[in-house]
Amino acid sequence: MDPTQSTHVISLLVNNKPGVLIRISLVFARRGYNIDSLVVSPGNDERFSRMTITAKGDPKILDQIIKQLNKVVDVIHAVDHTGEVVVERELALIKLHVPADKRAEIFQIVEHFRGETADLSKNSMTLQITGKSEKIDAMMSLLDQYQIHEMVRTGKIIMARGDLDT
Repeated sequence: MDPTQSTHVISLLVNNKPGVLIRISLVFARRGYNIDSLVVSPGNDERFSRMTITAKGDPKILDQIIKQLNKVVDVIHAVDHTGEVVVERELALIKLHVPADKRAEIFQIVEHFRGETADLSKNSMTLQITGKSEKIDAMMSLLDQYQIHEMVRTGKIIMARGDLDT
């Protein structure tokens, strides 16, 4: 990886209104930053939504992006959590085409990573795993030897530890 490119995790609290997402993505696009994952969910107050954005790029440009985000009318606050200790989770669903004689091996992998079987049929199984991105990546690398039919990941969601706000 290019040393000037690092991964950043940004959380935003925004007004829950139409058009907010496009204005936020345009801030990233204008600076040449690609968004790797974006999770949006309602906050505990329905007037607000929480966004978690994971992106790679130059930290100097990210500082400019954070300043610009904080100036967007519907953004309450934007914070870069890179390097902070946060509670982080991601969810993945993985569908495998797998014959019955290979299922025991897959069940061992799933058990090791504390995953679950979300669906099971004659010719396929769907697995569910939650945890840090690195945990999901590790499980995926072990499952690569099997026929992965479909996979979907939520992207990171984060929350500051303890009494701190995200």
